Amino acid sequence: MELSQNGFKRALKAGKPQIGLWSSLSSNYSVEVIAGAGFDWILLDTEHSPADLENLLTQLQAAAPYPAHPVVRVPWNDMVTMKRVLDIGAQSLLVPYVSTDEEARKAVSYTRYPPAGVRGVAGTTRATRFGRIKDYARRAHEEICVLVQVETQAALDNIDAICAVEGIDGVFIGPADLHASMGFPGEIANPKVKPLIDEAIRRIRKRGCAPGILTPSEADARHWLECGALFVAVGADVGILARGAEALAAKFKS
Repeated sequence: MELSQNGFKRALKAGKPQIGLWSSLSSNYSVEVIAGAGFDWILLDTEHSPADLENLLTQLQAAAPYPAHPVVRVPWNDMVTMKRVLDIGAQSLLVPYVSTDEEARKAVSYTRYPPAGVRGVAGTTRATRFGRIKDYARRAHEEICVLVQVETQAALDNIDAICAVEGIDGVFIGPADLHASMGFPGEIANPKVKPLIDEAIRRIRKRGCAPGILTPSEADARHWLECGALFVAVGADVGILARGAEALAAKFKS
């Protein structure tokens, strides 16, 4: 059995924009619904959601028959968590709150087997198709996509160094935490912060990494795509459900 190719990683490397949807409902059923909707990727969130590892496995299984590529946001830059998420078959990880090149190097090392990294070796996991991919340990890194999330001014200042770390495929700008760190909690598009995001996207792209971001605003999404962002989440399942339900209820309550 051959190692599964990571089409999402290849698209980013080729400079092909990828449009995604955030998923925090932690439901394999909802993932199956959105995985067939036409997005290039979906973000399975385990940082700000009630998802656990077994629940995440069912989400990956639900997404598997569909073309949308699942990217898993792990809860932290943690060796044990990342090892377990990779073992259940995730090929693309988004690592939150990476602020330095050293933290970026650690994130990469957690996705690589020795001697290149410190990922623990297990031979009969879902990632290895239960031992059927014979060269998995030698080639797994080729198809693993490592995305790190910058969320503070300090992280923005270190973007060039972060992008220079071998094995970093993309840098995602976390708009909510970035705004909060700059004194604008609860905002994601403050006019004082947006130019900093524009500049960060251009710097990331210039350094040969793929820039990414999340925004529910179509205008902002198109603007940041024009700035050079390559993986852009244009909405979230929770928001779609909440706002859609409110709008429907309002039609009959007004």
